[in-house]
Amino acid sequence: MFGSFPQRGGAVSTKRDKSHGAGFRNYIDTMAHDRPARLVLLVFATIVATATLLLWLPFSSSGPGGATFIDALFTATSAVCVTGLTVVDTALAWTTFGHLIIMISMMIGGLGVMTLASILGRAVSHRIGLTQRMLAANETSSRLGEVGSLITAVLVASLSVEAILTIVLLPSFISMGEPLLEAIWHSMFMAVSIFNNGGFVILEDGLAPMVGDWLFCIPIIFGTIVGAIGFPVIRDVYQNWRKPRFLSLHSKLTLTTYMLLWVGGILAFFLFEWGNPNSLGGLEGDDKILAGILHGTTTRSSGLSTLDMADLSSSTLFIFDALMFIGGGSASTAGGIKVATFAVLALAIISEARGDKDTVAFGRRIPNSSLRLAVSAAFLGATLVGIGTLALVYITNLPLEAVLFEVISAFATCGLSIGITPGLPTAGKLVLILLMFTGRLGTMTLAAALAIRETQRQIRFPEERPIIG
Repeated sequence: MFGSFPQRGGAVSTKRDKSHGAGFRNYIDTMAHDRPARLVLLVFATIVATATLLLWLPFSSSGPGGATFIDALFTATSAVCVTGLTVVDTALAWTTFGHLIIMISMMIGGLGVMTLASILGRAVSHRIGLTQRMLAANETSSRLGEVGSLITAVLVASLSVEAILTIVLLPSFISMGEPLLEAIWHSMFMAVSIFNNGGFVILEDGLAPMVGDWLFCIPIIFGTIVGAIGFPVIRDVYQNWRKPRFLSLHSKLTLTTYMLLWVGGILAFFLFEWGNPNSLGGLEGDDKILAGILHGTTTRSSGLSTLDMADLSSSTLFIFDALMFIGGGSASTAGGIKVATFAVLALAIISEARGDKDTVAFGRRIPNSSLRLAVSAAFLGATLVGIGTLALVYITNLPLEAVLFEVISAFATCGLSIGITPGLPTAGKLVLILLMFTGRLGTMTLAAALAIRETQRQIRFPEERPIIG
């Protein structure tokens, strides 16, 4: 009789476990269909927490006693949010296992916010719900029926480009005298960091020795651009490269604005740094050209640099602040308010100056709802940067120029640094952690995730115009 109790108890426990499992599954399924933005917040927070615990393990760090919790948390957040800001030397502070965790975190973070939520929703419910399709379609500028295939395209494109970059970078690491297996590993890590705009460097001396190495820097430039323009644009260009006129408005806006900012950033860098003996002025011939092109490319997204940012002039740092804040394309591995947002705001200003009733681009009228979203994204981004800058100045008493650069780099998930991040107190590191997390999620996604009311207002009030300006 007594022997029957454990069996009965075990059966009940198993039944309860299944019930709890089903309850959790139903909860996630409901979140995936009804509140995908909140699901994204939960998923990213879980990934950051998992990466933090793994980096906190003693065998993840090369130093005695392992990394401190705040350093593990900062590094994990920077990797998952594909930022690249560091508080310790990536090459020296972490073991091979730690580097592996950082690389995997960058790969997951680079997949994109809504893309990751869609993958989770499909895994749990074996289908993508209508609400989630609408949000994912809005993030990726695709039709509702194409979201499922877009997710597959994202995975294929990511792995393909990373594989190509690994092969292209391999000869450079072999030429450094590294053994074959070590060269392959370093090539893989850097390929993931470049394409996902992660900004982490696994070389002990950083990228400074590569300042004149075209074979090493060109893949950085190419991989950064491909990762930063966005998956929808990559797919659109692949499908319509023979007939550019059939490209979507989003692709045209993104490509045009990205190229203008790219060229403008390169020219501005040449203008302000050509005679600076601490940067371009200290280089000769082709090295100057290569360094200018590289920094005009990586400033808005990947944050990889062959020059010391602390040696740049104040004018250049101001230009870099603006470029980092704008960032890259929507649904890309880059951060910032996105180039399409900047393009819509610029077009709206031009239309208003001309007295046009509509905002038009490439023969298409941009709806007012898109303009409101652009204004909201830019304003929320500027507000977060302002609050973060104020908090960090108050905590550290560091110069405003240095703090503003670091804050924008964190919010825009760029990763460029003038060297103040490692020396920040714990409170200062927490400020940057929150900025990186918020910047990667996107201001609009975070606002949607935290919104209390999710229904549209059914009553429209009488219109009255306030005085503007």
